[in-house]
Amino acid sequence: MKELFIKHLNENLPYIKSFHPFFNEALQAMLKAGGKHFRAQLLLGIVECKAPQLISNALDAALALEFIHTYSLIHDDLPAMDNADFRRGAPTLHKSYDETTAILAGDALNTEAFLLLSNLNLKEKIKINLIRTLAYNAGINGMIIGQAIDCYFEDKKLNLDELKFLHIHKTAKLIAASLKMGCEICELDKKESEKIYDIGLKLGLIFQINDDIIDATMSEEQSGKPANHDTHKNSFVNLLGLQEAINCKNDLIQNCKNDLINLDEKISKMIENLMIQYL
Repeated sequence: MKELFIKHLNENLPYIKSFHPFFNEALQAMLKAGGKHFRAQLLLGIVECKAPQLISNALDAALALEFIHTYSLIHDDLPAMDNADFRRGAPTLHKSYDETTAILAGDALNTEAFLLLSNLNLKEKIKINLIRTLAYNAGINGMIIGQAIDCYFEDKKLNLDELKFLHIHKTAKLIAASLKMGCEICELDKKESEKIYDIGLKLGLIFQINDDIIDATMSEEQSGKPANHDTHKNSFVNLLGLQEAINCKNDLIQNCKNDLINLDEKISKMIENLMIQYL
């Protein structure tokens, strides 16, 4: 599924005809730089399990997720936020080009994601649900408020509940939305979709704790981005210490596996395989 998505991504990179000397190059740079494509794989994984005949129709929905995630990384790396030099093993956009280009490339990917969803070859009702789900989880009810809290509370210690709130919104909600969007494409019933979404929130927290552990333990060459970059941030490692963060991650993984027992067997296996691969 990952190979299929990467092929689709490379064949459908955003492009605009204009006389700007390098904007298309900048727009595509972070998408070409790689990444796990974890969110896209979650969405497509659900579709493959429940309605494989819709995979080709769902590829642009997965692409929309990738656009939103990549825009968030571009903006996260800006001097006003994390001021990072590298992402996905490549120089960040404001380093390769300039800050204005990085802001506009991020803005472009954000808006282009919703254009993709509006043009999907799916029922109108499904398209509206997908747009609503992505906007809710990537917007002020999800990623944006998480990012705002993350930036405002640098060097101001949060408690564990506040830390979880931060990262559920900044990271976990978009991961949970990926699963929910797959459910919406397959028109699964609301109860099952919500159960899968809730597992996605736990999965997102595991993803974030794992990322905090990587930042604390891996070199820049190993992780493809600046190491020890979270020293001023409210990370799980900074609050709990490395070993307790690892314990917290392992407890959440076990909790997640317990929840998967009650899911459709194919979906459960798909999520577990991705957990093994990335977490």
